[in-house]
Amino acid sequence: MYKEYFGFREQPFSIAPDPRYLYMSEQHREALAHLVYGFNSFGGFVLLTGEVGTGKTTVCRCLLEKIPENASIAFIFNPKLSVNELLETICDEFGIKYNKENPSNKAFTDLINAYLLDTHSRDKKAVLIIDEAQNLSPDVLEQLRLLTNLETSQKKLLQIILLGQPELREKLSRPELRQLSQRIIARYHLGPLSKKDISAYVKHRLSIAGLEREVFPQPAIDRLYSLSKGIPRIINLLCDRALLGTFALGRQTVNKRTIDKAAKEVLDAPRARAFGWTMPLLFGASLSAIFAIVFAVSYDRIFPEKPVDAVTLTENMINAEVAHEPKPDTVKLERPSIQPEESLKTAFKSLFTAWGAGYDKHDSRTPCLQAKAQGLNCLNGQGNFENLLAINLPAVLRLFDEEGREYYATLTSVDRETGKLFLEEKSIMASLEEIESHWPGEYTLLWKTPPGYSGDIRPGERGKRAKWLDAQLAVINKREPSGKDNIVYDNEVVNEVKRFQFAKGLTPDGIIGTQTFMRLISSTSDKMPRLSDKAGK
Repeated sequence: MYKEYFGFREQPFSIAPDPRYLYMSEQHREALAHLVYGFNSFGGFVLLTGEVGTGKTTVCRCLLEKIPENASIAFIFNPKLSVNELLETICDEFGIKYNKENPSNKAFTDLINAYLLDTHSRDKKAVLIIDEAQNLSPDVLEQLRLLTNLETSQKKLLQIILLGQPELREKLSRPELRQLSQRIIARYHLGPLSKKDISAYVKHRLSIAGLEREVFPQPAIDRLYSLSKGIPRIINLLCDRALLGTFALGRQTVNKRTIDKAAKEVLDAPRARAFGWTMPLLFGASLSAIFAIVFAVSYDRIFPEKPVDAVTLTENMINAEVAHEPKPDTVKLERPSIQPEESLKTAFKSLFTAWGAGYDKHDSRTPCLQAKAQGLNCLNGQGNFENLLAINLPAVLRLFDEEGREYYATLTSVDRETGKLFLEEKSIMASLEEIESHWPGEYTLLWKTPPGYSGDIRPGERGKRAKWLDAQLAVINKREPSGKDNIVYDNEVVNEVKRFQFAKGLTPDGIIGTQTFMRLISSTSDKMPRLSDKAGK
């Protein structure tokens, strides 16, 4: 809502882990150095702790970018497991096959040990990363220690990286876990940002979003520091809400009072819900000015500083209208004159045309069945522009007008601030904000399966599909493909897949499901329609 008002290319304070917005404070650099040192050492445990939102996962993401190709990586994101479940999960993550009819702890341990010896013999390193490790029970931690017993005369064969909250340090200090604690070869506790770091952090994010001028003067930074205690995630939430409040009041810089009001919303959930600051907006962009006025009035009434007079109200109205005035080359969306069912058919016809396929409005089959008959698949999803750009394929959007009546349009392309829609037999350009104000997030898109597609590709698979996967990864990682006909989806390729999934914001499970398929194809193929030439690759 405030993006065009301030001149941002995108939201500067999203809590999504976008690597472009990464700000490495001195603490973060030291934490990364400890992880790198621990990784390059001869096995054992590496420990990184910190409060919620301090950036532990971000630092780990940086470490993964530095890990050499000869490392075999396993991730565990849900460590609330029993000993048996832990061992089974480790086998799954490393791609170790096991007999599901004999899932004993000893059977799992023997298989893991055999895998580690084989990995070592091929001059590779096995790394197990466990997030939210404060949730590990003492008996599970003890089992992890036992797994590191396997060693040569020079090094241990399993490297374990534990990421967790401060409670993990306390847990590891218990007498019964002293043996594990003694095996930690590198440890670092990531604290909050300093006041100086917060200033640099805010400026960095504003700059990446396209704004170089000062929006948060020093008094506002001081207040941010006081309220956030230096926690980056809270800083993001406060800054985002403060920018919205500043926009609503028609100002150009954020002041302390606005941040205090934002904190009442962000840090005081019951009060925020009572006043409806976060009420979902299902209104069209033509109501944006009215919302801004109501927001500005309620903003001062809820936290009164002075009475709201007619002059203030008029100024806010003018500012809001200017902020939401559409660009000359864009239009405001209006519901088409045709019925929703007809607009849906028109939208699908446009989507099929983009793929070089034919859509028959009079066919009794659903659009997805018509697509399947032509070698295409449907995906129905719920998300935002970030999700769509990650997949990078045109989509039919379900839209609503200001009275809540539905209609459909095809999103055919997106640039930095605008999107092209096919609506009622014609193409129009609208700002992304305008589209978002009519779109709750529901979409349908088409995607083309690779040759021989028959569902998920899992570790251990051989043949054409494994060869296809190797070819895609070769393009992405700029390496030569294997070229073998009977190639195996082995642990080396699994690690490549996990890195790709992690980079694309997917769960790095090594399984090529629908979402991973789509992102692989979008990242490698030029023979398909795209939303943007700059996304997906």
